[in-house]
Amino acid sequence: MTNFTAFAEANTAKKLAELTNEEIYFQLLAYVKETAASKPKNTGKRKVYYISAEFLIGKLLSNNLINLGVYKEIQAELAVAGKSLSQVEDVEPEPSLGNGGLGRLASCFVDSMSTLAINGEGVGLNYHCGLFKQVLQQNEQEAEPNFWMEDQSWLIPTDISYQVPFKDFTLTSKLDRLDILGYKKETKNYLNLFDIEQVNYSLIEDGIAFDKTNIQENLTLFLYPDDSDKNGELLRIYQQYFMVSNAAQLLIDEALERGSNLHDLAEYAYVQINDTHPSMVIPELIRLLTEQHGLDFAEAVDIVRNMTGYTNHTILAEALEKWPLTFLEEVVPHLVAIIKELDALVRASYSDPAVQIIDETGRVHMAHMDIHFSNSVNGVAALHTEILKNAELKVFYDLYPEKFNNKTNGITFRRWLEFANQDLADYIKELIGDGYLENATELEKLLAYADDKAVHAKLAEIKFQNKLALKRYLKENKGIDLDENSIIDTQIKRFHEYKRQQMNALYVIHKYLEIKNGNLPKRKLTVIFGGKAAPAYIIAQDIIHLILCLSELINNDPEVSPYLNVHLVENYNVTVAEKLIPATDISEQISLASKEASGTGNMKFMLNGALTLGTMDGANVEIVELAGGANIYTFGKDSDTIIDLYETGGYVSREYYANDEEIKRAVDFIVSEDLVRLGNSERLERLYQELLNKDWFMTLIDLKEYIAVKEQVLLDYEDQDAWNKKVIHNIAKAGFFSSDRTIEQYNEDIWHSH
Repeated sequence: MTNFTAFAEANTAKKLAELTNEEIYFQLLAYVKETAASKPKNTGKRKVYYISAEFLIGKLLSNNLINLGVYKEIQAELAVAGKSLSQVEDVEPEPSLGNGGLGRLASCFVDSMSTLAINGEGVGLNYHCGLFKQVLQQNEQEAEPNFWMEDQSWLIPTDISYQVPFKDFTLTSKLDRLDILGYKKETKNYLNLFDIEQVNYSLIEDGIAFDKTNIQENLTLFLYPDDSDKNGELLRIYQQYFMVSNAAQLLIDEALERGSNLHDLAEYAYVQINDTHPSMVIPELIRLLTEQHGLDFAEAVDIVRNMTGYTNHTILAEALEKWPLTFLEEVVPHLVAIIKELDALVRASYSDPAVQIIDETGRVHMAHMDIHFSNSVNGVAALHTEILKNAELKVFYDLYPEKFNNKTNGITFRRWLEFANQDLADYIKELIGDGYLENATELEKLLAYADDKAVHAKLAEIKFQNKLALKRYLKENKGIDLDENSIIDTQIKRFHEYKRQQMNALYVIHKYLEIKNGNLPKRKLTVIFGGKAAPAYIIAQDIIHLILCLSELINNDPEVSPYLNVHLVENYNVTVAEKLIPATDISEQISLASKEASGTGNMKFMLNGALTLGTMDGANVEIVELAGGANIYTFGKDSDTIIDLYETGGYVSREYYANDEEIKRAVDFIVSEDLVRLGNSERLERLYQELLNKDWFMTLIDLKEYIAVKEQVLLDYEDQDAWNKKVIHNIAKAGFFSSDRTIEQYNEDIWHSH
């Protein structure tokens, strides 16, 4: 037993049974923080600074209790007092510090660094309103500020602050920290979240519109402020420089405290740049070393190159940031001089314009700077890294083959199994023991039960109970009626054309029309979507609109709703994912081949016994290799074919539309009377025209095969023994996708922090 009961009763002068869920939550918060405060920081000569614009950390109570090794004990103590830990967990607000896979990955990584006792910490910004809170009204996405901070929270104020210089003013930062506890470790790390002293909420106007010019009061207001105008782009530059200047000053101070003379800084610190947002840390470190600490420029460049690594998270060229030099001059002119010097160094060595930092239009290519002035460039899945080397970054790979390496992403499987799917976790322990909690590859012991029908039956029962739990959650929190007897088919990720939620929606239309024509399925299908569209991304919002219109049409049609339901879960976040993933049967991973860097949702679904329906893209490729082609469902053109079609302009969506009656029928339905009367005709017409005349991410090229394979999946589900044999293969092979393994590889190959 823990001493939590005594702790809470001493603090409140009440019996545990008399406390409200809110009071218990705040007592648990204090209890965990007090326990964590006594743990020493990880040490090690070389400290890793993992800089990221976002950390999608999710609720922290359950994760901290698991990592302290007391989750079950606290659960039991509360039960004795007639209290439910899950109801207490509902009290906690979810921090709004991230958006999607990039931020969730960063959170998994800092967790694993602590678990492996690596001296490594996250550095980011403390956004007060996060991305935005998604509200669905009149079948459209509306955005509201997501106020998540409370007076009593996990944040630990510090007296650390820095002066961050901009062209027209200097801002004073303040640092709040979160304790990051490793799994059953006596040591800890921090997540460092920098903030400005004065954030002014009254700058917010309608929705999430706000005065983007008042930098001194808005800098940490929102994550990814709308950058579709110049003021938005400038604000992003302000945010990014504020983040990296604080990180660089913290890093130098800590190295000096630990005995560095700065000439040996690379022995004391390593910076991992997570995507291009923190790229300015390179010139900022050089600036600080030369201007404030008197090092020679050439030496500073050499030091920084030897202590910096760049993680590429995208194959989409538009996602590799390119800032106009004139914008940088408006915000950080003192950095522009250094960027120009770095560009001159590149030009002196390489004449190819494709590798220069500043291009002929005066735009600064952040990824180019990262590659030239780092000692490591990694992709995040085997296929992704090969595409970087052979296509997207080939000119750089030819220059620096020794820098390029792959680090396939991973997830904190303890959170996604021990907490999110407790019944499955308990059953796995019954079958193979709990060694997998420290070494996830021990899940392979489950293969001994692949043909065991009693195990199949138990897995099916656990899945059904998870569906019942999801049904309760969705009813209470989202107003959704879920049919627990249906097949649950889930696509949860941010809305983007390359992720092809629109292709799933076209399948839904196809299925609806088939049912209308009397082709009734053996079992009901429930298709669930979750995710947000960036406010400036019009087509992504149009796709959300289409799905919401379909949901209203189908769920209210008495002929169709007994066989098909469609739901878009409002304000998808980590908390929703923890409920959805364990209840899912079919994991939709249908991005256009060659476009998804990795994906991590695919790994969480696999671990929780959902079968993947996916293209050979990102980490799906490694899932197929590990679980075996017989145990997941693949379809679609391969990455080589797609890359070739882009190069030759060989894909014409209208040809697919004109040559196939089934495709034409589904696409035309977008602008049918049935849908238009439920929705916004301008949005539906725009999406229809996009699919017909552009379809840059090739929705229609794979649609027919997608429909056929999905129908096969639904048929296969009827043989539950064969289905659960596939499920066991997936869970057993999911251990490779532990973020502990990923971080171990980063440390062995790149950071060398021990």
